[in-house]
Amino acid sequence: MNEKMRIQRICIVGAGSIGGWIGARLSRCAGAHLSVFARGETLAALQRDGLQLLMKDAQIQAEVKVSNDAAELGEQDLVILAVKAPAVREVAAQITPLLGKDTMLLSAMNGVPWWFFDGFGGALANRRLQSIDADGLIAQHLKAQHIIGSVVHASCATNSPGVIQHNFGNGLIIGEPSGQDTPRVQALLALLKEAGFDATLSPQIQKDIWYKLWGNMTVNPVSAITGATTDKVLGDDLLRGFISAVMLEAKAIGEKIGIPIAQQPEDRHQVTLKLGAFKTSMLQDVEAGRAVELDALVSAGREIGQLCNIATPYTDALLGLARVHARQHQLYPE
Repeated sequence: MNEKMRIQRICIVGAGSIGGWIGARLSRCAGAHLSVFARGETLAALQRDGLQLLMKDAQIQAEVKVSNDAAELGEQDLVILAVKAPAVREVAAQITPLLGKDTMLLSAMNGVPWWFFDGFGGALANRRLQSIDADGLIAQHLKAQHIIGSVVHASCATNSPGVIQHNFGNGLIIGEPSGQDTPRVQALLALLKEAGFDATLSPQIQKDIWYKLWGNMTVNPVSAITGATTDKVLGDDLLRGFISAVMLEAKAIGEKIGIPIAQQPEDRHQVTLKLGAFKTSMLQDVEAGRAVELDALVSAGREIGQLCNIATPYTDALLGLARVHARQHQLYPE
């Protein structure tokens, strides 16, 4: 890597399962100085014990500088935003001291991000989604020039604050929202490979985001409503048919905005079933009493459909069921 582009000051915002996994791996890179913006139990645990990553064949114990004051951590070369989507609005203003002129902000989250149509989208180019960032506050604080998108293909869990269990998967897809192959994204790609990730560069990161969403936007909320693991969700013929109908609506929307999906729903079901019985992240959130990522996974897709004049009756039904369920558990705002 060009020394001029060396990424050394790295800060994790959201050191839960995915943020902790990425951070711990990056801590092993030459010259890396890892810090974490954290609060509450996670702050206390990281101050006391550092960041721990448990893998099948190894364990990483990473010492980190941790604070709930971004100004104390200072400007970074790379900030990895790995909070749950409902928390982005809350932390956006708090983490601006981390962002210098040339800082990269890697968004490592599920669902449709606030910057989805930046530099992309045809008729929807630069459109702000009401379901994600209605008043533009997130975009105001986390400016477009910092953003690099990502899609995570891994399963991790938080055993306790600051202690991350890696289950399976090692994939990270990254890309500039514009699709350009820039020196900074190449530097980040090299860093991720050095850390041992199966990292690839996408010429259209929005397509990769939409493809992952294609599966997550259905199985996640259905599992949250039913309390069932993925094998049971897809093992019921009627429920599987309903999920396929939602996916066909999302497939039509993707084609309309220039990110077609070549597969059929059944192809994706087979991929999911091969992973065995597991709890989706949204089901884990419900069980832990955490706010659910319903807007990033379902509301945003529905809103894009409306903007494209595509009817989404099955998506509408799923969203209605999921949000009433979540409100009953005080996990989604009225």
